Amino acid sequence: MHNGSPPAAAARPSYRNLLLGDSFCYGAEVVTARGFSPPQQPDRIRELAETLLADPRIGYISITDSPGGVPMLPADWLGGLVSSQRRRVVLHLTCKDMNRNGLESACWRYAATGFDNVLALTGDYPSGGFGGTARPVFDLDSLGLIQLMRSMNEGLTIPGRRGAPQTLPATDFFIGCAVSPFKLRESELVPQYFKLLRKLRAGARWVIPQLGYDMRKFNEVKLLLAARGMEAPVIGNVYLLTKTVARMFHAGKLPGCVVSDSLMDDVNKYAAGKDKGRKFFRELAAKQLAVFKGLGFAAGYLGGTADAAVFAEIIEMAEGFGGEDWREFLKQIRYGRPGEFFLFEHDPATGLGDPSRVNSEYLQSLRRPPRSKEVTLGYRLSRRVHDVAFTRGKALWGVMRRVFSRVDNSRILGPFSYWLERQAKQLGYGCQDCGDCSLPDCAYLCPLAGCSKGSRNGPCGGSADGRCELGDKECFWTRVYQRLKYYGESESLADGPPVLHNADLLHTSSWANTYLDRDHHAPQEPPAGNPRESSGQKSTKPGDSP
Repeated sequence: MHNGSPPAAAARPSYRNLLLGDSFCYGAEVVTARGFSPPQQPDRIRELAETLLADPRIGYISITDSPGGVPMLPADWLGGLVSSQRRRVVLHLTCKDMNRNGLESACWRYAATGFDNVLALTGDYPSGGFGGTARPVFDLDSLGLIQLMRSMNEGLTIPGRRGAPQTLPATDFFIGCAVSPFKLRESELVPQYFKLLRKLRAGARWVIPQLGYDMRKFNEVKLLLAARGMEAPVIGNVYLLTKTVARMFHAGKLPGCVVSDSLMDDVNKYAAGKDKGRKFFRELAAKQLAVFKGLGFAAGYLGGTADAAVFAEIIEMAEGFGGEDWREFLKQIRYGRPGEFFLFEHDPATGLGDPSRVNSEYLQSLRRPPRSKEVTLGYRLSRRVHDVAFTRGKALWGVMRRVFSRVDNSRILGPFSYWLERQAKQLGYGCQDCGDCSLPDCAYLCPLAGCSKGSRNGPCGGSADGRCELGDKECFWTRVYQRLKYYGESESLADGPPVLHNADLLHTSSWANTYLDRDHHAPQEPPAGNPRESSGQKSTKPGDSP
């Protein structure tokens, strides 16, 4: 019976339904703050989130997790203030500040409070903190976090109180992942793509590329997934530039965000005008959104402003363009870099990559890998020793397993063997004595010694021109890739479950742990198949189409 009150507003579609539906939608980025608004002042971040969610043009908001490595209020704090719209909120979750137990606790908190949409990220290296720069954690990376959340979705099994396994209630996370296509070199880009494939196989359901301003690069992510027979919604990422922000991106001060020399020239030209480039920057953002819609991306995601009116203006502008205008914009937004590597050949007719033609020089290099300074004598010897002594079921494996089963229990031989191992591996590899060795996973380079984030599963998105985001060394995973490619094994970077280090093994013999099946190399049950990968698609090997 009508009681005189106004009718309830129709429920807005959830983020999951929007992304899996057939219509293009818009999302807005909201960044929290370091500190909070005093009681006597308006909470502008909360007001922004509420205003954006009330805007019928905006399908969802996405709340960041301390971008740039600076401590800020957590994403679910802000999400909790818009409790009636939780299904339209995406929370970012990074690995830089919490170990796996902290991440699992955060995931339980998200699930218990109704937040199912999570973007799993490795995270930026810490850039500040109380009393100095914080020490990063990175116990898991994005791939490990995705695997954790997938396991929670399937019902996480843990040891019960009486020894019997206990299965916890299943969550329903809609897991997202990122990829960085804006890499200059093959040795940076291909490992990015391979790790993306692993993320999707591990349980990610949707993809958002990091920031750049070349539409061909964005679209190449879609071409890669199609070539691999994998299906996942891809979101177009747009950041509203200012001259200051463009300078930061151009200088590489924000990891994974790229502004090329040619775009910087346009930025300087338009920023010298009376409006300081305001019209150019907003039109560029709107044109990007229009191109993403025209190319069949699932959504356009807009960041770079804390003004709801600016979000609305740019989306209105994007919607106001003619139906085919995006094709002309596509030609305009090609701010690439000289010599930049693309996995697919250029199609002059579209300005994009040609899905039927993989980069011919890349294919040729797979057939005849070039020499690399990374393929050292030490690496060659390491491979030979691994084949003879550490390959399960072959050569000396059985003998070494029997030897270490006795050495491990000896009060004299056990410590001596461990000492000998430490000396040899420290001298040869800079071993950090983790006890759960990933040298075989990383082409006999130690990830703890060579990667700032200690990643065992592939690159983060922070490298620039082949250098680590900290700028102090070559990206660890470009080195791994060059070694594996030389032996025709680069495709192995796209395969396998996440490598998770067991901290129980710290400062113990990794040799004994390997031979006695105590480390991550021990036989594991194969992961469940990915329903988004076409059943008829064979695993692609080097030299084939990607």
